[in-house]
Amino acid sequence: MQKQAAQELLKNTFAKKFSEKNFVQFTANVLKSYEQVSKIREGNYIREAYRGVIANYIVAGHFKDAENNQIDILHVTLLRSTSIDRARTAQRNFVADYLKNQAKEAALVAFIAPGEEDWRFSLVRLDHSLEVQDGKLKSIEELTPARRWSFLVGEHEGSHTVQARFLNLLTVDESPNLAELENAFNIEVVTKEFFSKYVELFHRVRESLEVLIKKDTDIAKDFKEKDISAVDFAKKTLGQMAFLYFLQKKGWFGVAPGAEWGTGRKNFLRELFERRNTYGKNFFDDILEPLFYEALAQDRGREAIYPRLNNCRMPFLNGGLFEPMRGYSWATTHILLEDEIFSNKNKTKDGDIGDGILDVFDRYNFTVNENEPLEKEVAVDPEMLGKVFENLLEIKDRKSKGTFYTPREIVHYMCQETLINHLFNEMSGMVSREDLQTLVHKGSQILQNDLLVIEKGKEGTYKFLTPQKIRNNAVQLDRMLEHIKVCDPAVGSGAFPLGMLTEIVQVRQVLAIHLNSELSIYDLKLHCISSSLYGVDIDSGAVEIAKLRLWLALVVEENVPHPLPNLEHKLMQGNSLISEYEGIKLFDESLLETGAQKMVQ
Repeated sequence: MQKQAAQELLKNTFAKKFSEKNFVQFTANVLKSYEQVSKIREGNYIREAYRGVIANYIVAGHFKDAENNQIDILHVTLLRSTSIDRARTAQRNFVADYLKNQAKEAALVAFIAPGEEDWRFSLVRLDHSLEVQDGKLKSIEELTPARRWSFLVGEHEGSHTVQARFLNLLTVDESPNLAELENAFNIEVVTKEFFSKYVELFHRVRESLEVLIKKDTDIAKDFKEKDISAVDFAKKTLGQMAFLYFLQKKGWFGVAPGAEWGTGRKNFLRELFERRNTYGKNFFDDILEPLFYEALAQDRGREAIYPRLNNCRMPFLNGGLFEPMRGYSWATTHILLEDEIFSNKNKTKDGDIGDGILDVFDRYNFTVNENEPLEKEVAVDPEMLGKVFENLLEIKDRKSKGTFYTPREIVHYMCQETLINHLFNEMSGMVSREDLQTLVHKGSQILQNDLLVIEKGKEGTYKFLTPQKIRNNAVQLDRMLEHIKVCDPAVGSGAFPLGMLTEIVQVRQVLAIHLNSELSIYDLKLHCISSSLYGVDIDSGAVEIAKLRLWLALVVEENVPHPLPNLEHKLMQGNSLISEYEGIKLFDESLLETGAQKMVQ
């Protein structure tokens, strides 16, 4: 396929509402030779466990790669529009169940929600585990049998990444194998690409600030008195912009008076820039600073009307992110960053138009859902932003380089094992380690299954997956998790606290089923963030990143904005090796001595 035709096909497929015709044409040109079919399945074809999420599905084709991997193409229609974001595990498990029953290795899937202009394009692949049985290596079934990688695409989503990743597969003559399809969904490639562009934006903001500080004595005086550097100011400004990109996806910005939260424009910042001359002369000084430090930082009551922006509704966020750095005089100090830093018509080396902050951010999907080992969205998520920010901490000039950090799979493993060990020790033998491992490792699958058993009123076709001893001791286990305390002495960008939040909330969700508890995920997250998670880091920038990620973890569960919890005394700057808090040492040196003795023995 010629490059220009391929680009047009990609744009028609992914930059618009789902079109079966365009998607069929896309898959036909990517896979080259496959058996095209059109079999609609609904009603009894959908297993009872998934009927609350899946309306119907179409088997659109069958494909076998050169290595004999069998891949089906599916169009799955969901029952509700909210299912696109809120039923990710059920979607993955539904396709996994289909693959297992059809003896297929993977599926390319379009997930479509009724009345929505955005949709999800996924690759789902069965995840087999291996063990030795009778001296032979055999595949064993897991409760979590599949992994999913996804692009969120459509009218309101940036489709730059998916178009770039599939362009080569469209223009080559050979059919791809499963590994090549999986590589097109590779999140790490996107992470490194986004980091490179983010660093370039940071340098441009920093360099522009340095010029302004030299030219403007008022800025120089204010920054010197408040001990603010161009480096730190540039980092915070980009962090605030990124945070707003996450939140505008919620539809909370620019809501019309009297209209519901969630009805605001999903591209609010871009539209604000295009109308900037209505509100002032300089985008940063006249629009963004008031937006940060008035609109989002002041409580204007239930209606939250903000007069500066045509009396639209803007949420009160609190939380500290939208407090001026060290109290600098934003209202009287005029920081006139060029509008071109935010958007321009420069042509990039990739052939795109515009290399400003808004131009770059507009090309990527932003999602508040943190990726998990089995569920990866090819988008800028808080975890990716944590990586970007953490690498940025050491960057002072254009000669500095960042290095990427611990993979999320390792963090996930550490958090699960930490929680299992804690509960096992606290339960003093009342629950076996094996039962706790099932509870923690298989929580998302247990949830879906056990909810169905509860709805039926008894065990029948579906049996409880929560072990009996766990159910018998659900009250004690939940109480332990309610009062658990977790402190990371080198919190960095918050990977460990975020991982612990995910594991604690998921286990408490499972226990809540058997306790008949009505606490929502938002309630569980808010309690955990407010009462259980603590962190210390020597770098103040790292602490701010960790706070931002915890806030985003809470925001994802909200339909209506609430003030963010104040984390000033939860995540703090300090040196864990020498600092104390209320007389308690943050780091126990005897742990090193014990470890050294064990090594000697």
